[in-house]
Amino acid sequence: MSGTSIGDIPYFDCHCDTVSACTYKGRSLRANEGHLDLVRLGRFRKAAQVFALFASAGRFPAGTLWDQCQREHDVFVSELAKNADLAVPCRTGAEIAGANAAGKTAALLSVEGGELLDCDPARLETAAAWGVKLVNVTWNFANALSGSNVAETDRGLTDQGREFVREAARLGIRADVSHLSDPGFWDLAEMGLGPIVASHSNARTLCGHPRNLTDDMFRAIRDSGGAAGFNLCDEFVGGACALDDAVRHIEHFMEMDGEKAVALGGDWDGCDLACGWTGVQDVTALWDALAARGYGRDTLEDIFYNNWLRVLG
Repeated sequence: MSGTSIGDIPYFDCHCDTVSACTYKGRSLRANEGHLDLVRLGRFRKAAQVFALFASAGRFPAGTLWDQCQREHDVFVSELAKNADLAVPCRTGAEIAGANAAGKTAALLSVEGGELLDCDPARLETAAAWGVKLVNVTWNFANALSGSNVAETDRGLTDQGREFVREAARLGIRADVSHLSDPGFWDLAEMGLGPIVASHSNARTLCGHPRNLTDDMFRAIRDSGGAAGFNLCDEFVGGACALDDAVRHIEHFMEMDGEKAVALGGDWDGCDLACGWTGVQDVTALWDALAARGYGRDTLEDIFYNNWLRVLG
């Protein structure tokens, strides 16, 4: 699909739903027919992947999402134990570097939706013990913490939501603004808790979906020292499109002095991919497209690896 060998490219991506696919579809993390697996990640020069624990509140009975979160964590632990030759669970930059130096993928954890933790600040202690690096305040459903980009879109952080994100920050877990309502985003930004993370969100100027970031939001992320992960979901790129249309989202953020604030957030195994892509191996085409536009290797290394390492390491 591209001229650059996958073995020449570093890779650090902030969002996939592959652990959910392993849990509910019986897939193996080692090799599967989905968007991402450890065998494919192992082909990159070095690789790090944030694996989300995710279960939709619309699928499971009320009050059981914490049970599903624990179930998925058990699958994550089990799959990594079975595939210790390919991947290592990591929490720090030093651990990520060590895994990569050993030729293994660094596997990190996030929780997609505060409802998986019962919106309970006390549950964050367990998440921190698991090594969770990020927690989305909401998924598409509104919850006790905030409205989302889909439901109760005019509602920002509640008092409970503010307590939740403060406790997350205390424990070293970053609150993720992807899926959050616009007022919730600004409430969180104004709290000044450190780098703002949008693990998998694009440019709303180019695709008006509310899951994407306004220019002012991206500037706030940039100025906080955070980063936004480019999302490969066709709905958030702009529907049926060519690679050039996808690349414009990255370029748009780059034009706002975003060289240190743009990264990867593929949404693997959680969406229909743009550009006719079938999986993580296709990001070589993105590298080539950006290189063809004159971006040098140092900039590409930042987008594809270093920016998330700085924010999450």
